[in-house]
Amino acid sequence: MEINQKLFTDIALEAAKAAGQEILKIYNSADLGVEFKADDSPLTKADLAAHQIISDFLSETNLPILSEEGKSIGYSERKNWEYFWMVDPLDGTKEFVKRNGEFTVNIALIHKGAPVIGVVYAPVLDWLFWGNSEGAWKVEGANPVVVDLQKKTGEPIQTIVASRSHLSSETQEIIDQYPQADVVSMGSSLKFMLLAEGKAQLYPRFAPTMEWDTAAAHGVLKALGYEIKKIDIDEPLSYNKENLLNPWFIAS
Repeated sequence: MEINQKLFTDIALEAAKAAGQEILKIYNSADLGVEFKADDSPLTKADLAAHQIISDFLSETNLPILSEEGKSIGYSERKNWEYFWMVDPLDGTKEFVKRNGEFTVNIALIHKGAPVIGVVYAPVLDWLFWGNSEGAWKVEGANPVVVDLQKKTGEPIQTIVASRSHLSSETQEIIDQYPQADVVSMGSSLKFMLLAEGKAQLYPRFAPTMEWDTAAAHGVLKALGYEIKKIDIDEPLSYNKENLLNPWFIAS
């Protein structure tokens, strides 16, 4: 099967922006509609609204969609997918509830376990990142200028990025190996985007994430020649596993 990369990238970009605008409406309202899932993670009206908008856009491609807020799809069905969309309609729901702006819309196209298109949109900040086999870019602000993101090699580790909500002792041990480095805390996939922009050089993660938390950002980083690798083995994260929980990883 072949895909039209430009068309599919454009659809994903439009989906992310449309979802982001709906998220902002709810973000700026009095009632976020906060509920809690079985694992005590928050769920809001914005998660569900964004999921529906993104699903409507991506349905044009006739590819399956695996979304955090979609129905559960068994591995017996998923394992036969060559291409599919992996979506986190609102990554960083805790940051959304705190109203600190550090949340994103994540959309990735996965091919045989690897992201080939990645779109990350931060609605409050109005930052839009995307990457595919042609490169990676960022647009921000009301008068958008497209910035070509460039891979930076051989740089010392001057800035380490860490989760604002999930800083573990193992992560702290990595940070302690670079006493000269600054540590930046941030929510959602924006942590990865600091690497994409060359504002940070290392992101260790010794805490749980799901595949939809990383897939879109991984697509942007791969477009720049960077990787997100498992801690215990020199392999990149893979997608559409039977268990959708990611292993611990380091992005650099």
